[in-house]
Amino acid sequence: MFTLKPLSRMAIPSALAKAERYRLLNEPGEAESICRDVLAIDPGNQEAAVTLVLSLTDQFPGESAVKAGAAAREALSLVTDEYARLYYGGIVHERRAKAELALGRPGSNAAVQDGLRAAMSCFERAEALRPEGNDDAILRWNACARLAGDLPSSEPDIPGVSAVQNE
Repeated sequence: MFTLKPLSRMAIPSALAKAERYRLLNEPGEAESICRDVLAIDPGNQEAAVTLVLSLTDQFPGESAVKAGAAAREALSLVTDEYARLYYGGIVHERRAKAELALGRPGSNAAVQDGLRAAMSCFERAEALRPEGNDDAILRWNACARLAGDLPSSEPDIPGVSAVQNE
């Protein structure tokens, strides 16, 4: 096997900018690799930890969704700020639910509902800790509520979401 070459500490800002570019180019595996390289030399780097979580969730629609989900949950443990950990934990659940919905398998609405419920719970807990003027968790909660409201009604509703009006 190959021995990975370490980055220099001075290269971290440029590497993280490249990781973000790769995410935007829909190349999450490249972004993941860069984040792992950064974290190998700077294990506490919060930008790399968050970008790693997001790059792993970008991989959910693919074949490796189960593996990426487990890796994303593991990467969340690297995020030290409680608000950010809850917020990005909600993103993990939300994106997993959306990936499940995109598969369109019969009977998958229960899994989608469960994922949205878990995401909304994380967003509510993050909302309580949010910095002043930061309503990101509210925006995500509302997006989940709207999606849940659009799901076929033949499956159970998420408590508190059935009254959401779609605009």
